[in-house]
Amino acid sequence: MTQSPQLNTDVYLKASYSTPDTAIQIDTVTLLDGSRNRLIPVATYYAATKSAEAAKKRLVIVNPGYGGKNTDYQYIAKNLAINGYFVVTIQHDLPTDDSLPNTGDIYKLRKPFWEGGAKNVFFVTNEIKKRYPQVDYSDIILIGHSNGGDIAMLIANEYPEFAKVIISLDNRRVSFPRSDHPKILSIRSSDQPADPGVLPSQGEQEKYKIKIVKVNIRHNDMGGMGTQSEKWKINHLILEFLSHNQ
Repeated sequence: MTQSPQLNTDVYLKASYSTPDTAIQIDTVTLLDGSRNRLIPVATYYAATKSAEAAKKRLVIVNPGYGGKNTDYQYIAKNLAINGYFVVTIQHDLPTDDSLPNTGDIYKLRKPFWEGGAKNVFFVTNEIKKRYPQVDYSDIILIGHSNGGDIAMLIANEYPEFAKVIISLDNRRVSFPRSDHPKILSIRSSDQPADPGVLPSQGEQEKYKIKIVKVNIRHNDMGGMGTQSEKWKINHLILEFLSHNQ
């Protein structure tokens, strides 16, 4: 369903988040992709300390699960910003959109949604480049949960040069590329298995250096409803993987 744009795309809402030695600036804006007449709400997170401002921050794009907002997944976004990354969270789903299909040929019926999500990612990246030219766009990191992870994995398959690292929080439908680029980490839940053929075999994991970690965390709780220890576990796995893929 086509969305008619109604919002001023240059109105920002600003907030801040502080730790003892780092302040995180949070900006939200709704962008307009005129070629598709599509509104795309986004949020950006970055450290505001003088030392961090001098560094060229690496871009991380977070794709929420189905129905997730641009202001969700802050436990991941803030933690990455504190650690020196520039984070953009994209809201892919709007209230006026058609519902995500749950019956029939799920892959075939959902693929247009994932393709639309990929277009959102590419458009937002180009817009962020205009607004934040100081960010490092040479080694993009793409994170996605559930349906957002399927968007990320579709990009990994069809546009493998876009991101250096893909981190999937329990995507279930789109198969992993059997390739050593981009580098892939997948954190798998305790309660929702992937469709057959989505995950690489143990031999493929070793051959292509794909890291898959099973955790005792429910699928939906990865969206931010989990305990503090569960959030810490996910953030630890993400930062550990990134530290080995600079």
